[in-house]
Amino acid sequence: MADRSLGALMMISLHGYVAGSPELGKPDTGGQVVFVMELAKRFARLGYTVDVLTRRFEDQPAEDRINENLRVWRIPFGGKDFIRKEDMHDWYGDFVTNVLAAVRKHGLHYDVVSSHYWDAGVAGQKIAEELQIPHVHTPHSLGAWKASDMQSLGEGAAANYRFEERIEKEFVLYRSCDHIIATSEQQVQLIQDEYELPVEHITMIPPGIDEQRFTAVTPGRLAAIRRRLGIGKQDVYVVGRAATNKGYDLIIDALPHLLKMQPKARLVLAAGANSADDRKLVRRWQAQARAQGLTEAIDWRGYVADEDLADHYRAAGVFALPSRYEPFGMTAVEAMACGTPTVLTTRGGLHPQIEFGRHALVADPTRPMEFAAALNMPLQHGWLRDRLTVEGARFARRAFGWTGIARRTVEVFERFRGRYAQPDLAG
Repeated sequence: MADRSLGALMMISLHGYVAGSPELGKPDTGGQVVFVMELAKRFARLGYTVDVLTRRFEDQPAEDRINENLRVWRIPFGGKDFIRKEDMHDWYGDFVTNVLAAVRKHGLHYDVVSSHYWDAGVAGQKIAEELQIPHVHTPHSLGAWKASDMQSLGEGAAANYRFEERIEKEFVLYRSCDHIIATSEQQVQLIQDEYELPVEHITMIPPGIDEQRFTAVTPGRLAAIRRRLGIGKQDVYVVGRAATNKGYDLIIDALPHLLKMQPKARLVLAAGANSADDRKLVRRWQAQARAQGLTEAIDWRGYVADEDLADHYRAAGVFALPSRYEPFGMTAVEAMACGTPTVLTTRGGLHPQIEFGRHALVADPTRPMEFAAALNMPLQHGWLRDRLTVEGARFARRAFGWTGIARRTVEVFERFRGRYAQPDLAG
């Protein structure tokens, strides 16, 4: 990495409830928000000045000052109400105008724009062009990939994901920004194939974890955690936002097959639901469970407080990521780091990076018997459980620690710093 300091960095993440301590589980508030804030904190530790720009709505304050080098700066646009991420780009022009006015009013200077998700990417490209600074974009997910996965499974029509608009804007964005940071090798390949972009325009850097927070614990402490949370060593834990792509219905379909092999197993399902649409989805899944006679076999946890997240991972016998579509799968990495055997979806960006049977297990969540068999393996075989517990945690810490991820990201920024500097014509 270059010796010189990057200076000032503008990070843009528009949708959801972005904050120093984000309220995970709220609408559109999940792994991406964690990703952005953890990176921002590491950039600040490394000495960079960082402004995380997001949308101001409801009763949120204009600014969260995290430390001397880092703040969350909320720019008002689009009114006071929540706007879902699929519709955010309808308002990006107002965001761009308000950001540029504030930057120029306060005489602020930035060296690089780092945008996250396509809504922020479209806005970030315009801001970078106006300020004549580089723009590095992280897609997090790809419209072409999500559209293909959802449509192949008969999902998404009712949700109005506006895939055609999204893909067209992504196509232009990827050609306009200075560089793309993909979060998996699968994303790199899809960007090359579906968006016809040269591989030289893309760098793969995976998301990270807080390696001090997500760790295994001693047997005595683990037993106390299990008693406190009411989660046992034969329980399967799933956590995430209430969304159709998360595959909660798929793991409910797999549960009867698992119960034939593990009669005492339960599904502990923590689906964060904060909107009327979210609660409607949860009621649908609960009705599905009742229809299959699974009422006693599922513990509906709802939203899990951030301070309890690591303990929930630790307490379970197996962690499952059953998503029908998942650009990466950070919850799985966090569970692995906590020493919990993990079963990943084949329909996500993480599984090509793991060694099957050593770091984690992989199965297709749309095949209930297959997924149930994978869940059963670490519950049935102690030697496999012990191997996944140790090797999974080692892999997660070494491959996905946030400080190392931040340094790799800074190296990309440094490659483009000063690209649009105006020549000195004085004298």
